[in-house]
Amino acid sequence: MILDITKISTEDDDFQNKLNKLLAWDSVLDDSVTKTVSEIIDNVKQSGDQAVLEYTHRFDRLSAENIKALKINKNELEQAFNALPNEQKTALETAKNRIESYAKKQTMQSWSYQEDNGNVLGQQVTPLDKVGLYVPGGKAAYPSSVLMNAVPAKVAGVELIVMVVPAPGGTLNPLVLAAAYIAGVDLVYTIGGAQAVAALAYGTQSIPQVDKIVGPGNSYVAMAKRLVFGTVGIDMIAGPSEILVVCDGKTNPDWIAMDLFSQAEHDEDAQAILISENTDFIDAVQQSIDKLLPEMERQQIIKQSLSLRGAIIQVKDIQQAIDLVNQIAPEHLELSVENPEQLLPQIKHAGAIFMGRYTAEALGDYCAGPNHVLPTSRTARFSSPLGVYDFQKRSSLIHCSPNGASELAKTASILARGENLTAHARSAEYRIKD
Repeated sequence: MILDITKISTEDDDFQNKLNKLLAWDSVLDDSVTKTVSEIIDNVKQSGDQAVLEYTHRFDRLSAENIKALKINKNELEQAFNALPNEQKTALETAKNRIESYAKKQTMQSWSYQEDNGNVLGQQVTPLDKVGLYVPGGKAAYPSSVLMNAVPAKVAGVELIVMVVPAPGGTLNPLVLAAAYIAGVDLVYTIGGAQAVAALAYGTQSIPQVDKIVGPGNSYVAMAKRLVFGTVGIDMIAGPSEILVVCDGKTNPDWIAMDLFSQAEHDEDAQAILISENTDFIDAVQQSIDKLLPEMERQQIIKQSLSLRGAIIQVKDIQQAIDLVNQIAPEHLELSVENPEQLLPQIKHAGAIFMGRYTAEALGDYCAGPNHVLPTSRTARFSSPLGVYDFQKRSSLIHCSPNGASELAKTASILARGENLTAHARSAEYRIKD
């Protein structure tokens, strides 16, 4: 056996304890990280451009006299796109168009209705003005993340998208720049880390302050987003990538093994879990893992990920599997079963649900259409995938007629005086008709 992945059964006496340990994850609670990031944020707030330049030189080995030297103009973005091989251009455009088509279905519209007494109530939907997009940089760059974050913002009507991407040692991935071009990103700066988050949150002499910051990053970026929340909005504090596969034992075990690998290869903290009731199939997947692992370019990362946080869970039936899905609340859920639509009504908590044997999670990462920015670490219990709605906000509308105001004021007056808020009561009472 090449890889000894954890195997547990719901029949184990201490199953719940084992499962809890498996799922435990503290995302950004390191005190030293908090202290470092707090200092960086304070320095950027006080010194603006100068602090950003100093941190960029220190952490990314990139020297510049001013922020303008770290700015990439739209002509450079276009050149990066035009220089790509045709197949990469086509792939980026296909993914962008599919993400855009899906996003357009999410757009919220303003609405209102009129009551019999003439009151008009409703909701006005407006886009955010400015959004900051953080993109990891260097060789480990993700053009798909640019598309998944920028395209919904554009569909929502955001006026200005500011992208920050670190370029350690001057290294920039041309695919990231090309993705920024076709997604319609407005400004790009080659800065990263907590200093980039702080610059977006508070603004500097050269970098505009934004209203919301989205996009993935390391623990320093995640902590910075947490600390600036309130000054700006954020998408989420993302933990390691996760996949949970529920299989009835009838899918090719090689496919399932590779689906587990597809998330495990992200990093050593990623989590890949298989749930099945079929003992023979579990053994077959283990054999596939051992057979396919040596072929993987990132086999050491996959091996460590599956050894530390991966698992195969045997259940007694499909209902028990569904119960576990809702408890785990995975980022990515594959229902690799015969009739997945029959199980769908019972799934309460999952970031994205991939249905059927042919729907590999990897398709969702790049080009299926739905967003790949998803809740992790069981936060799918209370949060949703990134979408157009994250770049729109809602304002309540109340327009009272004279008669409607008079009627409402009587109720408001009683409630306000019950709370001993006399000014509230009298404000309403002025509108009561004699």
